[in-house]
Amino acid sequence: MSDTTTLLPVLAEHVRAVNAFDTDAILATFADDAFVNDARREFRGAEAIRRWAAKELVGDKVTLDVTEVVDHYGDQIVRARYDGEYDKTNLPGELIMTNYFTVCDSKITSLIVIRNQPAY
Repeated sequence: MSDTTTLLPVLAEHVRAVNAFDTDAILATFADDAFVNDARREFRGAEAIRRWAAKELVGDKVTLDVTEVVDHYGDQIVRARYDGEYDKTNLPGELIMTNYFTVCDSKITSLIVIRNQPAY
């Protein structure tokens, strides 16, 4: 992992939980009223996030290899190489996704996952 800053402890735990395929541990990193926006779909609250994590992270055996961490005015931008057993049709061989995290009181309150394209 090369980074410009260190992952906050809750985000390090989140990455560890995702890579361990542990739905309960993933959910424990989120605030009860958090939201996730993944592929332009919004999941709000603990039960919706649990269903998303169980199906799309744990179910698809997604792993994250963090490549960059940037602190931006208290939010953390985490770029990671994604792999797993999800449908890879029309995806590049190396899939880098950007995760925009907001953390409050040591819990993730929002996560936005985007596959960014180069600006130029």
